[in-house]
Amino acid sequence: MATYYDSVSHTFSEYLLVPGLTRKENVPDKVSLRTPLVKFKKGEQPALSLNIPMVSAVMQSVSGDRLGVALAKEGGMSFIFQSQSIASEAAMVAKVKNAKAGFVVSDSNITPDTTLSEVLELVKKTGHSTMPVTEDGTPNGKLVGLVTSRDYRVSRMTGNEKASSFMTPREKLVTANASATLSECNDIIWEHKLNTLPIVDDADHLCYLVFRKDYASHKENPLELLDDEKRFMVGAGINTRDYKERVPALVNAGADCLVLDSSDGYSEWQADALGWIKEKYGDTVKVGAGNVVDKDGFNYLAEHGADFVKVGIGGGSICITRETKGIGRGQATAVIEVAKARDEWFERTGEYIPICSDGGIVYDYHIVLALAMGADFVMLGRYFSRFEEAPGEKLTVNGAYVKEYWGEGSNRAKNWQRYDLGGKGKLSFEEGVDSYVPYAGFLHDNVYMTTYKIRSTMCNCGALTIKELQDKARLTLVSSTSIVEGGAHDVIVKNEDKSYNK
Repeated sequence: MATYYDSVSHTFSEYLLVPGLTRKENVPDKVSLRTPLVKFKKGEQPALSLNIPMVSAVMQSVSGDRLGVALAKEGGMSFIFQSQSIASEAAMVAKVKNAKAGFVVSDSNITPDTTLSEVLELVKKTGHSTMPVTEDGTPNGKLVGLVTSRDYRVSRMTGNEKASSFMTPREKLVTANASATLSECNDIIWEHKLNTLPIVDDADHLCYLVFRKDYASHKENPLELLDDEKRFMVGAGINTRDYKERVPALVNAGADCLVLDSSDGYSEWQADALGWIKEKYGDTVKVGAGNVVDKDGFNYLAEHGADFVKVGIGGGSICITRETKGIGRGQATAVIEVAKARDEWFERTGEYIPICSDGGIVYDYHIVLALAMGADFVMLGRYFSRFEEAPGEKLTVNGAYVKEYWGEGSNRAKNWQRYDLGGKGKLSFEEGVDSYVPYAGFLHDNVYMTTYKIRSTMCNCGALTIKELQDKARLTLVSSTSIVEGGAHDVIVKNEDKSYNK
């Protein structure tokens, strides 16, 4: 006979937090959002933590290298999408690692014969106006000059001028040797009032660039998520088909954490992938698994070595798994049950395995609810897809700016590996849709506001840390009428905010 659950499964919108005592010390600036990313033993510290409890979804329309850099600056982590070739995913990971305020491998390189018109096209393509001039036009060629936006004046030039005629030549450049430390390079930058410092080897071949703006960027973004070498941290998605080839490439590219990207993680395929990774790399490679919605799924992945577990099936705004397959569970109920299983596992084994709430986040306050219910961090797709840094195209629809946002289960994504059940290598039917979301500007401004709301709500609960929130939170179910009462009602709103990010 089938198993029936007595209780109804609930979503985040059916809950509210009941305020606790707000002490005088409960002010947003004192709240810490630092949270563990991977498992750790009782009494120890996790090998990887997040400075804000937000990671981006493993999706083509969300997690590219630009968003990876932008999110790491704020203290979160992007998981680069895996529904692409191994080489291109590894290249995206490498771009994020090399983009750190430190030693940057140049991706805008020209030769002395490059024309001004070609320079301007390259600026448009990469967004970078600083271009090393090397003999062969490669990132590691012999340095012969440097071109910046100050070296040319478009209105007074034809476009046919060669770089050699307007670049700053090698003999006038201040450089540093590849043996110099980042601190030494920053000293040179300040001493000579430079914006860019080329780093060369003993044969005068270009190695890296160090930028003044990156030093300033770190001062402006104190929560930056950095590795031991002061590079941005970034994650990457993998699947259960080609992991034996994909994992080594991503590890070599510098990925700090991996995650198995699947709509249903309670499977032997995930167990096999986890087992292979742990046997080959031991504890040096961190890998999350999922998605699951109950105690059985969590325990299965925990037993097979998952470093964190993702929770949620069918709750994403572009996901139609529940409609097409009848599989899933209300996100709030799923998080509550898996969090309880996580705590029981910790009591039994002394090993704490973080859980990630993936899907079902519509409003900013839903993030606080997910954390209060036991999630250590949340994975967001639609939220990040709206930003300038997301890969989707920005378009005008009915007079308003929008961004393209499509599900990994849509025909557009063709990510059959995510829904793999051991059959042929194709997507038999869609489990996601192709859509638009309102354009919301740059990631920094939005994440700053969202995290400030989270901190403010935690203060109302009398909590200064996520752990304290989980210990002190008091939650109540609300009626459908109460949900209506919670928003603006019985008035004519003058300037209604059309975005969902409230």
